[in-house]
Amino acid sequence: MALDWRTKKVGLIVGSLRENSFNRMIAAAIPELDDSIVYESISIADLPLYNEDIDHGDGPEPVQRFREAIKRVDGIIIVSPEYNSGIPGVLKNALDWASTPTKTAALRRKPVGLVGATPGVKGTILSQQQIRQTLEATQAFVLPFQKMYISQVMDKVDLERRLLTDEATRKYLKRYVQQFILWIDQVPSLD
Repeated sequence: MALDWRTKKVGLIVGSLRENSFNRMIAAAIPELDDSIVYESISIADLPLYNEDIDHGDGPEPVQRFREAIKRVDGIIIVSPEYNSGIPGVLKNALDWASTPTKTAALRRKPVGLVGATPGVKGTILSQQQIRQTLEATQAFVLPFQKMYISQVMDKVDLERRLLTDEATRKYLKRYVQQFILWIDQVPSLD
């Protein structure tokens, strides 16, 4: 793939630390859907618990790396499960680190898309509502009107190969990613 100045770079954040997470499988499928986009996996695994006492200057080294990774991409897609009808604690912690310092926060004015997968039948509706609320407080620009909830995910992946295999889900996910790329182009007009 030849890169040019118009090539989009999208960060992928998985809201789970579990190695065999369904959401990690979904995130791994996203780069396969459109090879005109460059993707970067942005890990939240090494972030310390948010503590304002250590959030000064550029913050601890893992926080610096995390913030820099967000700043160097054109947009972020968060792929997250739902824990106990809400946002996973590790993801909330990461979003808190990315929301400071307020005037130069990594998430400030950053386009963000949300995808979530769960074995349950309701998808990640409640988790995504809470993630949206947190992102609104950070002044991020969450893709409006589009939702990507993947329910009964265990029927849509090959657990041994750790792959998304359901063609209908791949189609909807590709459409969501295409809408997100268009959203990245719209965000400058919101200034």
